[in-house]
Amino acid sequence: MTNDKTAIYPFTPVLIRLLKGPVEYLDKSVWDQLLQYQAELTRLLQNLGLILVLEKDDGYAYLEQTRLDEEENVAGWVRRSPLGYEESVLLVLLRDMMAEFEVGEAGNRELIKRRREIKEYAELFFKENPSRVKFIRELDRLIDRAAELDFLEKVEPHDLADEEKFRVKKIIKARVNNEALENFKQQLAEHAAGRI
Repeated sequence: MTNDKTAIYPFTPVLIRLLKGPVEYLDKSVWDQLLQYQAELTRLLQNLGLILVLEKDDGYAYLEQTRLDEEENVAGWVRRSPLGYEESVLLVLLRDMMAEFEVGEAGNRELIKRRREIKEYAELFFKENPSRVKFIRELDRLIDRAAELDFLEKVEPHDLADEEKFRVKKIIKARVNNEALENFKQQLAEHAAGRI
């Protein structure tokens, strides 16, 4: 019998966290290890068919799967959650809120909004849409779903649901980039123009 122990990478805890989902700067110990072992992690992940996406300025990191062939097949390491139309709309709206926040709020790093404020913002985009009433009715469910998908984090519970506060996570920028945001706004404008 040998007493040889298999060497464990010092960044194993970070690797496990990344495989479970995005890592943010707010988790200081994991974030610091991620920055410390970035090069080693990147090499190991490439061998596994994964890409480390690290956005230091925004304070988040996540994994993408390497394309295996021209048919867009991937290794299958990272869990993918398909989104419905209304979930996608809410994510785009949250991303738009983030864009406005980043232009106007130089002093704050995190975007915090009440549930009520998210709903009011969404209403602005659906004033001309006959399905607006249904969408507004569904907003509470969609906000909760965005929290389940880790795009929102409840930071302050409240007795009144509409007064609960959420942090809009910057990882939303990876899911809805500037190009997707502009395309969606253009589609909304064209849709509204067609209804007049």
